[in-house]
Amino acid sequence: QVQLVESGGGLVQTGGSLRLSCAASGRTFSSYTMAWFRQAPGKEREFVAGISRGGRTTYYAESVKGRFTISRDNAKNTGTLQMNSLKPEDTAVYSCAAGPPSARYYNTNEYNSWGRGTQVTVSS
Repeated sequence: QVQLVESGGGLVQTGGSLRLSCAASGRTFSSYTMAWFRQAPGKEREFVAGISRGGRTTYYAESVKGRFTISRDNAKNTGTLQMNSLKPEDTAVYSCAAGPPSARYYNTNEYNSWGRGTQVTVSS
């Protein structure tokens, strides 16, 4: 498995931006599909965005499409989530996850490595 550590969360006003980072270590990061999930208080964890091993294919939840951008730098073992035009409903703990190449981006159960998460709070 690969170890993942998120950073970059914080408090931002509606319409603002944040950039989350996911630092990977332990195994070859480029071997893994990567994704971001989020969980708000009292709600189930939900898929946000996913990216293929080489970074050529990306997939987004409808709720963030056009506002969020997922990317990765395999040379630096880092994944990022650029979040623009943030809304109060984006408030959640954001976690990055790594899974096998066959993982379906949106399926939580197919990821076997998870970070501890970083809090994102969007004030109205």
